[in-house]
Amino acid sequence: MDHAHPPVLLVIAHGSRDPRHAATVHALAGRLRSLRPGLRVETGFLDFNAPSVPQLLDRLALEDVRDVIALPLLLTRAFHAKSDIPAVLREASARHPLLRIRQAEVLGPSALLTVALERRLYEAGLTPADKGSTGVVLASAGSSDPEAIAVIAEIAREWRHTGWCAVRPAFASASLPRTEDAVRALRAEGVRRVAVAPYVIAPGFLPDRIAAGAREGGAEVLAGVLGAAPELARLLLRRYDERAAAPERITPLARPA
Repeated sequence: MDHAHPPVLLVIAHGSRDPRHAATVHALAGRLRSLRPGLRVETGFLDFNAPSVPQLLDRLALEDVRDVIALPLLLTRAFHAKSDIPAVLREASARHPLLRIRQAEVLGPSALLTVALERRLYEAGLTPADKGSTGVVLASAGSSDPEAIAVIAEIAREWRHTGWCAVRPAFASASLPRTEDAVRALRAEGVRRVAVAPYVIAPGFLPDRIAAGAREGGAEVLAGVLGAAPELARLLLRRYDERAAAPERITPLARPA
């Protein structure tokens, strides 16, 4: 990597009609800039918000930028990471043959995300001493992709080994159980305190559904979304560095082996 002119880091977010979504994405981008002065960080959206990813890549090409690493702001390898983001990037590459665009890996799973989840639980009032008596519902947005669902279940299993009384996955859409049902199931098993940890990055419709499920199920603790957690910013930079250092593949935007 040319350290004098490192690739532009393009954070690709889904976008939302909820203004809190874009505000969170921009806050995270600001944290990246403070962690890595000199690195150009841009944010583009797939829907609802401006600039769109194609608009942003067009602008970068007009500025004679030659190297971009596109980093999906996604926690699992579901539809967006496998299909529509690569398609958008391929179309931009066809329009701008001098612009090198490489797609980085999604954020999860990662131990840094688990640390960020615990940070949010402690900010919501728990302490490390509460772990043995607290069951956690790991509540994700949900996906129809079996791979993404399996990853959430595996994260819950791994997180349980760090001392929590129990950790159960739940989903706001597309999959079951719902947050409220997972909370009730832990309560039925005799867990004294139940906390809900949203495994989502930014506020919006599905995170609000998770919060409503936590209230409906009677959870004692509801953590905030991951947001601009320092661990999330460090993980974004790690994925950027990994992609920048990776040997070039024949098809830059193909799925890694």
